[in-house]
Amino acid sequence: MNKTDVIIIGASASGLMCAIEASKRNRKVIVLDHAGKAGSKILISGGGKCNFTNYDLDSSHYLSNNPHFCKSALCRFSQWDFIAMMERYKIPFSERDHGQLFCDNRAGDILNMLLTECEKASVSITLNAKIEKVEKTEGRYFKIVTSRGNYHSQSLVIATGGLSYPHIGASPIGYKIAEKFGINIIPPSPGLVPLTLQPKEKAHFSKLSGITVDGIVSTGRKSFRENILFTHRGLSGPAILQLSSFWQPGQEITINLLPGINLENELKSLKEKRSQIRLKSFFSKRLPKRLIATLLTNELLEKGLQEISNDEIRNISARIEKLTIKPGGTEGYRTAEVTVGGIDCNALSSKTMESNALEGLYFIGEVLDVTGELGGYNLQWAWSSGWCAGQYV
Repeated sequence: MNKTDVIIIGASASGLMCAIEASKRNRKVIVLDHAGKAGSKILISGGGKCNFTNYDLDSSHYLSNNPHFCKSALCRFSQWDFIAMMERYKIPFSERDHGQLFCDNRAGDILNMLLTECEKASVSITLNAKIEKVEKTEGRYFKIVTSRGNYHSQSLVIATGGLSYPHIGASPIGYKIAEKFGINIIPPSPGLVPLTLQPKEKAHFSKLSGITVDGIVSTGRKSFRENILFTHRGLSGPAILQLSSFWQPGQEITINLLPGINLENELKSLKEKRSQIRLKSFFSKRLPKRLIATLLTNELLEKGLQEISNDEIRNISARIEKLTIKPGGTEGYRTAEVTVGGIDCNALSSKTMESNALEGLYFIGEVLDVTGELGGYNLQWAWSSGWCAGQYV
């Protein structure tokens, strides 16, 4: 039996950060992971460049059934704290659109930094350790039975992540442990994921595969303006990925393919000026030809503006600015970047990440019902929640 102060299940971004901080308090820490490598998700983040945080950080970029829960952790360990860590290790990074920060070289630089910090703090990391059983013993101790031996600890931290990227080892073990101890789970679903189309619309739009346009996508009260990518299965691109975390099955989405202008007013104005321009020529400078040919008939596109009635202009504008689609679903966890839902934050302390009902049990990172938007927010949540738990475990 291996006895220690803290067991962290999951050599993830949040798990490694928690281990570093707990060890600084002279807590003896063992990290267990069923995978053969630590930090696999860090390595694939940002296309291998690791979008590790964002300059524009606040709780409005997070989705949770308890929207206030993330505020404390994000304030106590902010983007500036992680950036300071990067600078101490002289890891070069750059800002991209919307305040997103990426490594200049490779994501492995950040993983190596974390593992070096773990080594300095004498954190023990045991890989290929399948978790077989977790139980609470007499007193405050937890017993963890694994394929690599049994462990006893005073504190147990669940940093197992969500269900996204099953090919690198994602599993529901974190949710199962929570359920065992009577902790509520907000039903998980794929987030930051491409949307698929229903058969009829898929057949109609599949010929647009590969086309990217700047647009605004909306569902309910949530809207995002970024690139939209048409795929052979449906819709993707940053705007769609952002919206997918908020989209519910059965909901329609609305797409404005020409944001920034009032199309109806512009067409009517040209018509009043006696412009002889054909509709096809008008759109050729604004949208891809294949896209316009899919949305409007060739007969209509060949007409000059003087031949088009105001009612037709209104209908054309609605087709372009309020294109309404009801997705058939998502591409699922296979391509989802995150998991929406998870451990109910109302069951935990936002200061310590500890269970309100069971002393010594902590949950951090993506396993919680805290989902960031695209742009480095999810990794920042991992750093922040892991750091906070590390001060108390």
